[in-house]
Amino acid sequence: MEAFLVSTAIVTLAEMGDKTQLLSLVLAARFRKPWPIVLGIFVATLANHALAGAVGSWVTTVLGPQVLRWVLGLSFIAMAVWMLIPDKLDDDGGGAAPRFGVFGTTLVAFFLAEMGDKTQVATVMLAAQYSAYFWVVAGTTLGMMLANAPVVWLGDRLVKKVPIRVVHLVSALIFLVLGLLALFAGDATPLA
Repeated sequence: MEAFLVSTAIVTLAEMGDKTQLLSLVLAARFRKPWPIVLGIFVATLANHALAGAVGSWVTTVLGPQVLRWVLGLSFIAMAVWMLIPDKLDDDGGGAAPRFGVFGTTLVAFFLAEMGDKTQVATVMLAAQYSAYFWVVAGTTLGMMLANAPVVWLGDRLVKKVPIRVVHLVSALIFLVLGLLALFAGDATPLA
């Protein structure tokens, strides 16, 4: 249950002000059809995070516990720094009608935008940290939905009321604590 709760909280916070949250806002403003957009976000996130979780689970079979501890610790600390860098949404222009419909357009755009994104990297690290594939993927997917679905329905009103900088600072602090815990938990044997 810890893996689920931590994954949900971290991804919800990490997603605030992220480019995929901005993409949710753009899609909502452009198409004004919240249900297919939210469904597209859900399916894209589930697929993306299922793959990321599988990579995280696989990493634990390849790396020994000491190396994994250091990789995870340093990765979480790097993620803390990354959280302090604001995201921007690349404007691809175009007001043309969607080629794949609202759902298909959202699915493809969201899946691609999530590749290499903070939340995808966090999912890899959390799956490696907790060795609880299902709970991590369920938690990170729920976190994405908690951060993005309200944006689709409430749009700009919601985004303007959330202090994004504070959310990013809190997220960075959480990632830093996780990194330090991973590095210094258990024995204090240095990496050989």
